[in-house]
Amino acid sequence: MLTQNTNWGNVERAIKNLKQARALSARRIHAMPIDELAELIRPSGYFNVKARRLKSFVDHLVERHGGSMKRMRSGDLAGLRAELLAINGVGQETADSILLYALDKSVFVIDAYTKRIMTRHGVLDIKDPYDRFQELFHIALTPDVALYNEFHALFVAIGKDLCRPRDPRCSSCPLHGMAINHPVARPRGISS
Repeated sequence: MLTQNTNWGNVERAIKNLKQARALSARRIHAMPIDELAELIRPSGYFNVKARRLKSFVDHLVERHGGSMKRMRSGDLAGLRAELLAINGVGQETADSILLYALDKSVFVIDAYTKRIMTRHGVLDIKDPYDRFQELFHIALTPDVALYNEFHALFVAIGKDLCRPRDPRCSSCPLHGMAINHPVARPRGISS
């Protein structure tokens, strides 16, 4: 939640503030007044909105799972995804990030980097829905937490360093010139 619309350096500063305040636990955040939480995460930007979202998630975690990610992890993927999406401020990307990175569930995370790379390679259109992008990966890759984690990390690295919104470095891209053919994919501009 802290990573939304900011860079990792700002998130690190917010996490450092939470650590220094000994507030990096579900129970501590749950008990904390929202204005205090907002001040601690200020470096992450949009801190008032993020504080409300983080508080909603943590309140849910404490009230439904006793504050334990381990207990939450015992649920099935579909049920947990629906549960997360029902929490105020948790969208598909955030839910899937929690599922993959915190709960060790095999779900591929679609973010702006993934969409931009796949669009620039003519696989899907940037306006295609999240689920269509995700379906592409779920069909093409074996459901495996470590694989999805690494694959997503590689997309992030390419998106940050090479496939930037402005001034892309296409000639340096390891995907440059690679033909991508997949039954779910369709050339840009062709509607289904």
